[in-house]
Amino acid sequence: MKAAALIFPVLFVAIILVASFRRVRVYDSFAAGAGSALPLLKSLFPYIAAVLVLAELFEKSGLSAALSAALSPLFSAVGIPAEIAPLVLIKPFSGSGSLALLSDVCARCGADSYIARCACVLYASGETVFYVSAVYFAGGRGKSALPVLLALLANFCAAVLGCLFCRLF
Repeated sequence: MKAAALIFPVLFVAIILVASFRRVRVYDSFAAGAGSALPLLKSLFPYIAAVLVLAELFEKSGLSAALSAALSPLFSAVGIPAEIAPLVLIKPFSGSGSLALLSDVCARCGADSYIARCACVLYASGETVFYVSAVYFAGGRGKSALPVLLALLANFCAAVLGCLFCRLF
């Protein structure tokens, strides 16, 4: 067994031992913490449901493909291969959807190709902006669209720089 596989079990046992040493009722504390999370989950659920439905509609409606085709010349101009344009668009919406696109790109282009490397860097450097925004707004932190716009801009910059670095290295 690898040492990395032991990190969480050892950490778990250490926390219980330290809590027992300090005479903390571990199970009661855990139950109280879980109970205080329920109101957050209640406020979070509508946002998460909306993001998941919108991501599915974006893909199934054909809007993703049409937008990819329309934006491919712009993406090519800034160094993003046209083959990964759909990944650039779906990554802010869905982590699992973008993982499926990444697998498709690797299968079509070869895992060691420039396009697949760009896709891998883009997948790893981007964020599911709308999912994170749902968590952010459900917590009552704000109503401004500025954090979402900045996160989308950061994702785009990461894609451009990631493809640039893949081309250089």
